[in-house]
Amino acid sequence: MTALPGRSPSSILMIVQNLPVPFDRRVWQEATSLREAGYNVAVICPKKKMYKKSREIISGVEIYRYPLIFEASRSTVGYLFEFAYCWLATLLLSLRAYLNRPFQVIHACNPPDTFFALALLFRPLGVRFVFDHHDLSPEMYLAKGGSRNSLFYRGLLLLERWTFKTADLVIAVNNSHKDIALKRGALKESRIVVVRSGPKLSWATHSEPDQTLKREKRYLVVYLGEMCAQDGIDYLLRAINHYRYTYSADTLFALVGGGPEQERMEEMAAELQLGDCVQFTGRISDEELWKYLATADLCVDPDPYSEWSNMSTMNKVIEYMAYGKAIVSFDLAENRHSAQQASLYVKPNDIVEFSRTIRYLIENEEMRSSMAQYANRRFIDELAWERSNQILVAAYSSILGGENREMV
Repeated sequence: MTALPGRSPSSILMIVQNLPVPFDRRVWQEATSLREAGYNVAVICPKKKMYKKSREIISGVEIYRYPLIFEASRSTVGYLFEFAYCWLATLLLSLRAYLNRPFQVIHACNPPDTFFALALLFRPLGVRFVFDHHDLSPEMYLAKGGSRNSLFYRGLLLLERWTFKTADLVIAVNNSHKDIALKRGALKESRIVVVRSGPKLSWATHSEPDQTLKREKRYLVVYLGEMCAQDGIDYLLRAINHYRYTYSADTLFALVGGGPEQERMEEMAAELQLGDCVQFTGRISDEELWKYLATADLCVDPDPYSEWSNMSTMNKVIEYMAYGKAIVSFDLAENRHSAQQASLYVKPNDIVEFSRTIRYLIENEEMRSSMAQYANRRFIDELAWERSNQILVAAYSSILGGENREMV
C-alpha cells in the first residue's frame, strides 16, 4: 500500500475485553477489513488461550495484549474487579498506542459498557468514538440470574445510556440491538448502522466429513460455542438424557468449545450418566472444528429464552449455516431472523420437545437435506462477512472520509 501524497492514513484503535484477537472472529474480521480498506488499525485485548504475546503485528494489524489476571464467572464483585482491572490495563496500552501512532477513532466492543469513559479522555485530542454493540449487558446480567431491582442492573442501564450518548457512531449486530439504541439510547437512526456477524465465504470450504468422529454411532449432532451460564448447555444435557432413554442409542452429541461452565457441565453429564453419547471436546483448533461441522448430521442451539437470548444473534447458528447444516433451536426472535427455514423451532425451554424434534429431524433425511441447502444458500446470499464488510467500510468512510486512507 502507498499513502496518498500529503496525507497520512487515518488510524483506528479497537478495544475488546472478553476475547483475544485473532480468536474473536468478529473483531478480527472488522480489524482486517478496515486495514484492507486502507486504515491503520491497532487492537487492544487480553492475553488468553494461545495468544500470549504482549505485542505483535498480524496481517498488518498491530495488536497490544495485557495479562488477564482474573476472570469472573458468577460473582458480581468479581465482575466489578475484572472490569476495573481491564479498563486500567486498556488505558495504559491506549496511551502507548497513541504515542506510537496517534489514532482518530476508538472503536470499543462490549461487554462491558465502560470504555466510553476512556473515549472521553481522548476526545480533547479530536478522537471519535465508535461503539460496537455486541451484547446487551443489562439483559445478559438478568440471563445470568441477576435481579431487575438490583443496583447492579440499574448501573448497567446507566453505563449503556452513557455509552450511547458518547458514541459518534453505533454499530449494532442486528435489528434488535438497533431498536435498543433507538429506544433506550434515544439515538437518531443516522448514528446507527447494522453490521452482522458471520464468517467469510471461504470459511466453510476447509474440510471434508470424517466419519471416525462419530465413534461408531450412526448420527452426529454438534453443539458449537462457549459454555457460559446463559448458553443453555444444561438444557441440552437434559434433552440428551431424554433422547438417550427414549430413542435408539445411535447418536453421538459432540459439544465443541470451552468456557467457564465447561467443568460444571461435564460433572452434570457424568451425574446423568451420559458418557456413552456425549463428548466434550473442549477448545479445539479450527481444523478440528471444521471437521466436526462437516461431519455433523445436524446442529443444535440450546440457548433458552431470556430477554438477552431473544434479542441476540448466535454466531453458532450462522456458522452451522455456512456448512449447510439443518438446525434445531428454541424459538427466539433473532434465531428466526438468522436461520429462517434452516431451523426447526421448539417452544422455548421445553427440553422434551427439543429431544423429540432432534429425533424427528434425524429420521427425516429428505427434510434435513432441504433445510441444509436452504441454509447454505442463505449464508452465501445474505449472511457471509463479505456483505457486512461493505457496510462497515462505508460507515467508516462516512465518519472519517473515504479519501483519508492508504491506496491499495
